Amino acid sequence: MLKENLQKFFKEIENGNNLGEKITLVGATKFVDIERVNQAIDLGLTHIGENRAQEFRDKFSLYHPCVKHFIGTLQENKLKYVVGKADIIDSVSSIDLAQAIGKKAEQLGIVQKVMLEINAGEEENKTGASLKQAKTLYKSIIEQNSLELVGVMAMLPISDDQEVLATACKNVRDFYDQIKFDTQTLKYLSIGMSGDYKIAIQNGSNMIRIGSSLFGKRS
Repeated sequence: MLKENLQKFFKEIENGNNLGEKITLVGATKFVDIERVNQAIDLGLTHIGENRAQEFRDKFSLYHPCVKHFIGTLQENKLKYVVGKADIIDSVSSIDLAQAIGKKAEQLGIVQKVMLEINAGEEENKTGASLKQAKTLYKSIIEQNSLELVGVMAMLPISDDQEVLATACKNVRDFYDQIKFDTQTLKYLSIGMSGDYKIAIQNGSNMIRIGSSLFGKRS
């Protein structure tokens, strides 16, 4: 089933997004056992994303070669499990967190690749900066020599209204295009999960994060 699911997604994204950009598939591996993750990597999945710092720590040395994203909420007391180990930390949602990651990366003598996280629907129960806050967060990231900004990640609001979802995507894409003009390292706009990835790639997303639709039900 995993092979069929992967092939389905590879087929769906092979023509790129509405702007002709290549789409990167990130397998969201929360609660997915390492054997299954590695099976997906062996079948051609090149990017994986973990949600929980301890789970990432426990699986870290066991992954087959791939690009490892940390996509979950990161608490400052868990930085040691993720900074310098994750290839990209996608969920930088506040200035305080950006500075804490930058400080930890500096201590390790590395440059940590990060993505800025936007709460596209400005929902209270979700993390991420609002679009108004995003410019300030962006500046706080690029001012740090120990951080390299490679993308923007967003979660769409929960809505059945396709117009609401499309507008949210376009707003984040507009912000991404504005900062891309100034930032040579920016290449990923990660919007879209199992329930809304189709509308995301129709409106500018070039990276999607797929969990249950790829791996099946979580253990």
